[in-house]
Amino acid sequence: MIRLTLLTLVMAFAMTVPADAHECSLDFKAENIDGETVDLHDYEGKVVLIVNVASKCGYTKQYAGLQSLFEKYKDQGLVVLGFPCNQFGKQEPGSNADVKEFCSSKFGVEFPMMGKVEVNGDGACDLYKHLTSQKSDTVSAGPIKWNFEKFLIGRDGELVDRYPSKVAPMSDELTAEIEKLLAAKK
Repeated sequence: MIRLTLLTLVMAFAMTVPADAHECSLDFKAENIDGETVDLHDYEGKVVLIVNVASKCGYTKQYAGLQSLFEKYKDQGLVVLGFPCNQFGKQEPGSNADVKEFCSSKFGVEFPMMGKVEVNGDGACDLYKHLTSQKSDTVSAGPIKWNFEKFLIGRDGELVDRYPSKVAPMSDELTAEIEKLLAAKK
């Protein structure tokens, strides 16, 4: 009888907690641009800006702003993660090696770049499936609309906000939120 009651309690609890409730936005692994596996959980305790990027887009110049943002705040705990994606207008057609060369030679990118991924649809990587499913008072769920959409993750690994492509990396809107999160200690 005691076993049945305990099992019933465990099952009832499991049914009230969403399956991914334990999963923070950094509980994923990704392949970096050099093909090595990166555990994103290693970035917990930092403020993380995740961006889907492309080399042949009208927003490509945002690489410069992302690099400036990274340089300005990296010593305070900011990490920018670039995820190349070819789903929007086929604006990231090259290989990972091509993307790496482009980013370093044209924009001096030093922030971590991941390997190419899909961010929407059935082929979307697990990280982006998770990010695009998140909804709160400040974050709307739904598919990525275009290149250079940004997700801001707090030191606790939880999604804080989502910014459309048109929001520049060094905009007052984004830097103010980053500074607020950097000031908060974990």
